[in-house]
Amino acid sequence: MAELQTDVRYIKGIGEQRAKALARLGIRTLRDLIAYFPRAYEDRRTGRDIAQLQDGESAWVEAMVAAAPTRSRIRRGLELVKLRAVDATGALDVTFFNQGYLRDQLRAGESYVFYGKAEVRGRRRAMTNPLVERAGAGLLTGRIVPVYALTAGVGQSLLIKAVEQGLAACRDLLPDPLPDGVRRGHSLCHVGYAYEQIHFPEGEEALSIARRRLVFEELFLLAAGLRQLREHRNAEAAVPFRDTDAAPLLARLPFSLTGAQRRAVGDIARDLASGRVMNRLIEGDVGSGKTMVAAAAIYLAVKNGCQAALMAPTSILAEQHYAGLAPLLEGLRIRCGLLTGALPAAARRALLERLGRGEVDLLIGTHALLSGDVAFPRLGLVVTDEQHRFGVGQRSALSDKGRQGEDAPHLLVMSATPIPRTLALILYGDLDVSVMDELPPGRQHISTYAVSGSYRKRIYAFLDKEIAQGRQAYVVCPMVERDDQMPDERKAATEYAAALQQVLPHRRIALLHGRMKPKEKERVMGDFAAGAFDILVSTTVVEVGMDVPNASVMVVENAERFGLSQLHQLRGRVGRGPHRSYCILISDHDGEESRRRLQVMTRTNNGFEIAEEDLRLRGPGDFFGRRQHGLPALKLADLTCDARLMEEARQAAEAVLAEDPALERPEHREMARRIRQLLEESSGAMN
Repeated sequence: MAELQTDVRYIKGIGEQRAKALARLGIRTLRDLIAYFPRAYEDRRTGRDIAQLQDGESAWVEAMVAAAPTRSRIRRGLELVKLRAVDATGALDVTFFNQGYLRDQLRAGESYVFYGKAEVRGRRRAMTNPLVERAGAGLLTGRIVPVYALTAGVGQSLLIKAVEQGLAACRDLLPDPLPDGVRRGHSLCHVGYAYEQIHFPEGEEALSIARRRLVFEELFLLAAGLRQLREHRNAEAAVPFRDTDAAPLLARLPFSLTGAQRRAVGDIARDLASGRVMNRLIEGDVGSGKTMVAAAAIYLAVKNGCQAALMAPTSILAEQHYAGLAPLLEGLRIRCGLLTGALPAAARRALLERLGRGEVDLLIGTHALLSGDVAFPRLGLVVTDEQHRFGVGQRSALSDKGRQGEDAPHLLVMSATPIPRTLALILYGDLDVSVMDELPPGRQHISTYAVSGSYRKRIYAFLDKEIAQGRQAYVVCPMVERDDQMPDERKAATEYAAALQQVLPHRRIALLHGRMKPKEKERVMGDFAAGAFDILVSTTVVEVGMDVPNASVMVVENAERFGLSQLHQLRGRVGRGPHRSYCILISDHDGEESRRRLQVMTRTNNGFEIAEEDLRLRGPGDFFGRRQHGLPALKLADLTCDARLMEEARQAAEAVLAEDPALERPEHREMARRIRQLLEESSGAMN
């Protein structure tokens, strides 16, 4: 019997080279090995006599090799091993490509199990490149077989054998992080059964029982860890703001705040007056007025003698924030500065000297704010316009610049992707959340249409008409350039821009994509915002948040390739000025689900409705893309399909922590250890 932390080389057949290969998969110990869950399963329980094989079916047969296999070289790089296997009902012709070693391993007169797709031509039965093992081995056939993600030097057979040995070695050592009352109360199986069945399920029901238990455990520990992290943050001291009246700022606005904006400002004011560090997320739809809420927080920070920092993901967004906020705040004697990578060295030195002397109250910038020479003598508030482009670690790095002894600066995060509340409780479990679900009066409704490519000629004529009236337009494509390895109908941005220029030779067309250098991207976006181009043909980099009030049309090619929330973000690039605006979704995909998804976009402009539908239809991988929400990767849980279980797990975790906040009871020892491990492994993100 081996300890869970025993090196994986304890397993028979795992030498130094294989151990190094397994380490690339994150497998170093027995615990790592048994927690390396399959990515899929293949049902290989179906066995047939050779005569029963049906054309195209995957099945296994047990048969004897009738004569020594032959090996032949057809051409350079292509070698064949052929054999005939027989059982009582017939013969099977088996061919292996480029597996010459099998000629010596498969012996005439011995029985083997062959698993693969059958080819039936008249009375002839054949298989090409089947899996093969000795009769009676039962490793690769005769059961539901796990399929693991692999790396060079690690095959499925190796992993299956290793996991079987690993489970046998530590089956009786598996501690259960779920308190017994929680496990019984939620009808969850024992931990040992769960690990056995998740790797080698006896059937569909056993796999479902095992998966439910392990998903619950994963979400339970995550929810508990985030809750503890939040409690720790809430205990951090901050200088309490004595004056939390934002009325002088609000009185200068040419409009009244929405109810949602007023509630968010109230939440912030209470946080700032509490004497505890604010860690608040302002989650709002495109155009819901998050920036004005952030302006109120900045005003209160400066009013109470502190400096503030606002970090945006791109230079153009930082410049837009500066252009929008500086005139408003400077009218209230709040001194503003802008720091981006494009700032000349002399101007940068002068700005940072003023900042160091306390002569800049608000510094707006990109990740340049994280540079070592940027020093705030009295930073009291950090605002990040996250747009899902900043990891939690980057936000924390900026916050650390303002730490004065025991006092930490307040944190306000703005997010423009509406997230259903249940999901937000997990994703943002370490932050307090203010939801802004109202749009300010006068915000343009964007007329949205889903059409086929047959409308393209009319769409180009419509673009020309809008441009003639002084408007601008975006055209978004899902690829940068056509890839010979992926010959499909997706529109390549580079090809599209060139073709569109032929159709509209009198219009100024620019190209923008993610493979361009950052400075080149910034230049193109800046020129488009300044009106130097009529049409911007782009990949989804425009989703990040350009604010061009003059843009009135968004055209999305191959719209079925995008998630609904991503389409909603793209649509939000227009309708930002006084002009009637349009979003045209082009798709020739004739699938019923694709049509239904795009019709959602034509029915509503409500980002929260769209987010719910997107999660239901596509799942969180497509919903978030590569978003850096600062959470560890979930091994089994699916935040969409497991939403109900997620809520169960969250409530169970909070009930345990309510009774034993420090997890000091003996029955909570393993739970506490696993949460510590989770937080340590995620320390670069969850902080």
